Amino acid sequence: MPAQQSDQQTDPAGRAAATLQTVATSTEHLLHTVAELPPQAVAEPSALPGWSRGHLLSHLSRNADSLINLLESARTGRDIPQYASDEAREQGIEEGAARPLEEQLADLRASAERLAAVAAALPAPAWQAELKHRHGYTFPAWELPAKRLAELEYHHVDLDAGYTPAHWPAGFAAEEFARLGARYADLEGLPGLALVATDGDARALLGPAGSAEDAELLVEGPLRALTAWLSGRSDGDGLQVHRGGVQQDDPRTALPTLPPMG
Repeated sequence: MPAQQSDQQTDPAGRAAATLQTVATSTEHLLHTVAELPPQAVAEPSALPGWSRGHLLSHLSRNADSLINLLESARTGRDIPQYASDEAREQGIEEGAARPLEEQLADLRASAERLAAVAAALPAPAWQAELKHRHGYTFPAWELPAKRLAELEYHHVDLDAGYTPAHWPAGFAAEEFARLGARYADLEGLPGLALVATDGDARALLGPAGSAEDAELLVEGPLRALTAWLSGRSDGDGLQVHRGGVQQDDPRTALPTLPPMG
């Protein structure tokens, strides 16, 4: 058994606590970005189609509250849904989207503090509980902090306010590269791709590629740039794409289109 997997199973509370520290740092970075926005920016478009920055900030606040529901489920053993319903989730985001920036900032801070307090008070055995995501799948409670971290880091980029994938914590980028690489490994319709990080030893094979040597496309670049492309936060900037040993002029047109993360 890999050491990391063994650690997660033998000390889920420790794993959660370590990730919660990164969540706290990520939250502070986001709060700083939001505090520096001009008042009118909250109504301007984010990088997510159909969402203003206000929608995005409202979503992050309500996401924190939804994760509190799941932690309460872990603590009590009761089946407490993440959201009352999909409609309630959408309504909560929509109702909060048009608030002034200072109200958005206060809500973002207060909801993050509530989540942190509930997580800090969770008994160690409860981090082993199985929780139900709003999409229906189950996951161990110790993975919940990583899900919050993904919301913060991806949506901080989506805020389109100067924070980019180059700012992502190294550990976050590495874990998301591994997760997304595994998710798309057997995706139908992709050419064979070998993804190779030039700033470490991270590797991934997508599509029908059985090895880096038989891949149709070799994609090289910094780990964060690779993760940005896999997550839909980049169209290939900072990457080099080789086809048959020949470097392609424009990675944006050489790379295939991936499905949304969902």
